[in-house]
Amino acid sequence: MRLKISHVSRYIYETPPPYGLQQLRLSPRARAGQTILSWTLDIKGGRKEAEFRDQNDNIVTLVSLLPDKHEIIVECEGVVETEDRAGMFGLHDGRAPIWYYQRVTPLTQPGPKLRELLSALGKGFDNDVARLHGLSDLILSKVQYDIGQTSSATSSEAAIELGHGVCQDHAHIFVTAARQLGFPARYVSGYLMMDERVEQDAGHAWAEAFVPNLGWIGFDVSNGICPDDRYVQVACGLDATEAAPITGITVGSRGEALSVTLQVQQQ
Repeated sequence: MRLKISHVSRYIYETPPPYGLQQLRLSPRARAGQTILSWTLDIKGGRKEAEFRDQNDNIVTLVSLLPDKHEIIVECEGVVETEDRAGMFGLHDGRAPIWYYQRVTPLTQPGPKLRELLSALGKGFDNDVARLHGLSDLILSKVQYDIGQTSSATSSEAAIELGHGVCQDHAHIFVTAARQLGFPARYVSGYLMMDERVEQDAGHAWAEAFVPNLGWIGFDVSNGICPDDRYVQVACGLDATEAAPITGITVGSRGEALSVTLQVQQQ
């Protein structure tokens, strides 16, 4: 499938920041099941300073904000050809070693609620893949998809305790639990073409676990499926912090407002 993506983030400042620096992870890379046919990233009100691959092999663009600008616009657009691989994306080929994805972060710190969830998983599974599917189903049954109950700072343990969350929370819980089961696991950010919709509310997040002899397998807990040809992976990492589309700092600004428009459609 060929997916056309248009993603615009607009920052408006009441008081222009005299200094600002942003890291953008908005350029998808080629991988199994994903071919980049075209991709452009344009900055208005800022200047590209450098581009590099981080430890997760994400393409990172470093941008400085031009002084005295009330508006910063980040525009990316492109066409990606995707293939439905039933969520299976092959053996590890990243820059970080596979053991890196067993590390614990503040957002994926296991606690009593996570251990309670794992105790409900049971052991009656034929193989590792079936076990991970069972984990995904269990998380969705325990943590209802619900907007407005959590924030970007909510940990997996806190989301389980709340019993509510969004795709970021489901991915964090899955990653935390999979690591406790012995699987390297990572958080993934990207795009999902929703059926019969061009305008999307936001980007999407899911998780991948590494299974010996099979490689990375994706799990979209929120939708109860493995990623198919409607998905485009943009970035990955230990948690949402390492895979965030835009991170950075501004100094001296006031009254920041952000608006995002996103279109994903079949070409």
